[in-house]
Amino acid sequence: MLMRMTQSTALMTDMYELTMIDAALQSGTASRRSVFELFGRRLPGNRRYGVVAGTGRVLDAIEKFRFGDEELTYLRDNHVVSERALEWLADYKFTGDLYGYAEGELYFPGSPVITAVGSFAECCVLETVALSIMNYDSAVATAASRMTIAAHGRPCADFGARRAHESAAVAAARAAYIAGFSSTSDLEAGRRYGIPVSGTSAHSFTLVHDSEPDAFAAQIENMGVGTTLLVDTYSIPSGVENAVKAARDAGGELGAVRIDSGDLIAGAFKVREQLDKLGATKTKITVTSDLDEYALAGLQAAPVDGYGIGTRLVTGSGYPTAQLVYKIVEREGSDGKMHEVGKRSENKASVGGLKVAGRLSEDGHASEELIVSAQTFEEGLEYIRSRGARPVQVKLISEGKIDDRYRARNVLPEARDRHISSRRDLPYDGWRLSGGDPAIPTTYVDIFSDDDAPSQATEKGNPFASR
Repeated sequence: MLMRMTQSTALMTDMYELTMIDAALQSGTASRRSVFELFGRRLPGNRRYGVVAGTGRVLDAIEKFRFGDEELTYLRDNHVVSERALEWLADYKFTGDLYGYAEGELYFPGSPVITAVGSFAECCVLETVALSIMNYDSAVATAASRMTIAAHGRPCADFGARRAHESAAVAAARAAYIAGFSSTSDLEAGRRYGIPVSGTSAHSFTLVHDSEPDAFAAQIENMGVGTTLLVDTYSIPSGVENAVKAARDAGGELGAVRIDSGDLIAGAFKVREQLDKLGATKTKITVTSDLDEYALAGLQAAPVDGYGIGTRLVTGSGYPTAQLVYKIVEREGSDGKMHEVGKRSENKASVGGLKVAGRLSEDGHASEELIVSAQTFEEGLEYIRSRGARPVQVKLISEGKIDDRYRARNVLPEARDRHISSRRDLPYDGWRLSGGDPAIPTTYVDIFSDDDAPSQATEKGNPFASR
């Protein structure tokens, strides 16, 4: 018997999100106005910056975060929560506000990547799905950004579909595209997000033919002389010779050859020399085979024109999660007033208050991440601008209404441009692939606005600075 697959994202959550809501409904705190924040205490691998990716997918997930009959039946049959909670979940729809760093933007330790404002219950329940998307997408985008830095303008194509869960592969293609990758091999990513797709053939195509020249001739007849031929199934020198001849027999010069094995640096030099001697001076060289940012940096001096990157991309180049967390930072008290709250646990501290972020610049480069705790987003934004900082957050959802400009597909062109601009603004040290301190420091400021007292700004220490 085939089971109908629901489009709801509501059960893509940890059980304790729902049991907390159940208990909060019982205690009367479920409706308390609250502020939740998604942030990272540190950058994995002591990297210099992180890249925000996945926010548009979070918006799509929030829209589908509804508890239908199937979801409610499962929860009831398995005694997950009480009938009181099931009644609340049946009517659930996020009606609050959501702010976030625009996709493609860089982030640093403590950056309020996403801020959710609403009742405790409606914000609390989004934790797992938001984190699962942002942790993976941001990890891939950060790795992809480091790879495109190391590639120095040479195009990078995503070949990671076969190295990840099928859904993760689509998400990875999108995240990589935001961070500068030129294309993906994954057709579903192309269909869903409009990402350019690329691909030609594998070794099996050569092996199914009686000879390598037969395989090359067949591919060129089907795809034209501008195609890329894989030349290392047998011997690379003979592969290159057969590839060039096949293109000339078809009346043109071959577009590119691909090398997928051996010493890629030495191999690229040898292939370039052979191509030039054969008169195929315009034929390009693409390399693949377990590449990461360090391998790309090592290939800088080699005569390579493009890269295909798979395993290391979709696994975050060794750090498959961005280590982001989702914590309550402000809530309404029994007195009806908002109160800053935060963890003080060792190595797991959080900073209280709704926060607004901006980026200060000096001498043409980013110099500081300024994060302001304020009573309202507008109040914090006014302070950010008064300091001459560039705001880095946008309003994604207003009273439950999603801004379509930031949807998963719609936002991609702007996200790519934003990433290039944001990364270009880094000081030189921020581009280094080696581990070290974040590219810019983070400064926290608390704004106090009270009817009975003058406003003041108090600079606070950064609890993440030495972690």
